[in-house]
Amino acid sequence: MSHRTCTPSRSSWPLAALLLASVSLPAAAIEGPPGPFGERLTIDEKGITLKFPDDAATLRIGGRLQLDFGTGRVQQRGFGTVFDTPIAVRRSWIESYLTLGKELELAFQYDFADPSRPIQDAVVAYKGFKDVIVAIGNMKEPFSLNQLISDNNTLFTERSLADAFAPARNVGLAIGTHGENWTAVTSVFGGNINNAAIGDQGIASTTRVTYAPYLSKDGYDVLHVGLAGSYRSLPNDGSALTLSNRSEAFLFARQFVNTGSIRDAASIGRVGLEAAWQTGPFRLQAEYILTEIGRFGGAPSLSFQGGYVQAGLLLNGKGRRYVIAPNYATEYAVFGGVQVEEAQRVSRGGTGVFELGLRYSAIDLEDRSIRGGIEQDFTAGINWYPDRNIRFVFDYVRSHTSPSPASLNFNRRTIDADAFIGRAQLYW
Repeated sequence: MSHRTCTPSRSSWPLAALLLASVSLPAAAIEGPPGPFGERLTIDEKGITLKFPDDAATLRIGGRLQLDFGTGRVQQRGFGTVFDTPIAVRRSWIESYLTLGKELELAFQYDFADPSRPIQDAVVAYKGFKDVIVAIGNMKEPFSLNQLISDNNTLFTERSLADAFAPARNVGLAIGTHGENWTAVTSVFGGNINNAAIGDQGIASTTRVTYAPYLSKDGYDVLHVGLAGSYRSLPNDGSALTLSNRSEAFLFARQFVNTGSIRDAASIGRVGLEAAWQTGPFRLQAEYILTEIGRFGGAPSLSFQGGYVQAGLLLNGKGRRYVIAPNYATEYAVFGGVQVEEAQRVSRGGTGVFELGLRYSAIDLEDRSIRGGIEQDFTAGINWYPDRNIRFVFDYVRSHTSPSPASLNFNRRTIDADAFIGRAQLYW
């Protein structure tokens, strides 16, 4: 149940280089001749698609490659290494999606850059009921707008500090439904599929509901509000619960805030509030998450909190479409990616699409005897979409932290850090 932080994986470099070298998105879709069963193979910006007649079955193979690079500076002496390496593969995914008729969806995603949790989504979804999706497998728990938005479409390289409280992916069963401007998802989850003992990580019940008081027909203008709750019971086996995060840059070598091991944790409850307002190319989005840790032996509970507010502006784009229902799983009521029009593509003589972003986020991991630290981050970024399926991200992150004295041996001194992070992203 600890919030994990990834470390760069050198073993993913050969695959990353292979993916980057082998993927060349065609100027127009390439479609092969019909096969013996009438199936057709197509290669386009969505990847490789094999489609059978009468929509009997469709198989799509895609992927994503995210390469991060940057530099950082910590003002205090004695902090040690800021970045282990100035460049690393953040994600290197192969993704497959199989649609059988109009009722069954299967999805599998594998991340070669993450040695600890390589399997991402591994889901079977049934869509035979009107406006209802029943999904089972390893998937995101329905909690937090920012967590549910694909990392292909996030405004910055990393999600906010408050993402330390989001449960992310685990094995479970989810049932979701929606109307024209509302959604509701409820679920039961165990542990993560990549852990040997899925059932030994407790049982969680997670629910999220959203409502859009205003939603334009094209989905580019919306007022969104949401409420999510999650409660997970934890086994009384002495295993530790840890909540932690580091500045909003993947390359940071050390965590700034960390509760340390909480070995008497009996449960973890979360409540999340979310809101977003988008009008055309401008979007304002905010979340607040309160987390409470129940403890064995009658010890008083612990409360931690975090949140963010961010704004994004597309300088020469029409905005991000608000998507009510997903193809599968739990990603209801989220914002999609930036669309690059044909004339804007660099490959067609255009300049691409540019996007600006600002964010303030904070996390508080201090309560009672737990002195995990308090951090505030300010992030300013610019995204460039030169063509479809390609994105470059450039972020500046300023962090001010009263860190955990136990983890950094800084007593109660504060830490001020600056990071410049870039990302080259290819997705199809």
